Amino acid sequence: MAEFNVPYLESLSTGELIELAGKYDLDIPPGLDRIFIIEELLYLDEGNDHTGGEEVEVETAAAGTFEVLAALPKQYNISYIDVIIRDPLWAFVFWEIKVYDRELYENTAGFESYCLRVIPLGKDDGQPNRAAAFTIAVGPNDHAWYVGFPPDSGCYFIIELCVLTRGNSTVLAVSRSFKLPRLIKPEDVQAACRNPLAKLSGVDRFSLVRSEDRILRSRG
Repeated sequence: MAEFNVPYLESLSTGELIELAGKYDLDIPPGLDRIFIIEELLYLDEGNDHTGGEEVEVETAAAGTFEVLAALPKQYNISYIDVIIRDPLWAFVFWEIKVYDRELYENTAGFESYCLRVIPLGKDDGQPNRAAAFTIAVGPNDHAWYVGFPPDSGCYFIIELCVLTRGNSTVLAVSRSFKLPRLIKPEDVQAACRNPLAKLSGVDRFSLVRSEDRILRSRG
């Protein structure tokens, strides 16, 4: 079993972390923040329980001296949901459900599942447009998903983490409001290339390469 500690993993580059994760058959989604890669690697060391909240004793540069570092906990036992934006059409959503809440809902007759409710916000008033919301079903053991957004669905959103019981939904946590970056259109690039000031930055020599690792979502 692997034996890792926080200082060692923090000293590695993101590429080295991904390569190390590959050696232990960890499935790392593209663009995942390095802190979550470190957490996944710490989970491997179940024998020393680095993720159980115990302190870890680590040797420092000065021979024979040690310092005590707090390890990253495996869970924080709170209900929350947060979002990391990847690009104009995709975001990485991760969450946790408090142990007490999980036991309460999952042991209740009529429990169905959990879901993510993606709700656009009005650009001017910031009010939730629930009529345009869409829902993504997630399993009890899921803790993160990549969420795709239709190109014409707006820029501002919140995401609710909900539990479904007998057809009714209860909100467990709500993300902060976030704004997706604007999807660049070909005419925007052409206009920028014609701007004399923009040309000083070399923008007219940039080459845009279309990503082939995903399919753009559209309605209909």
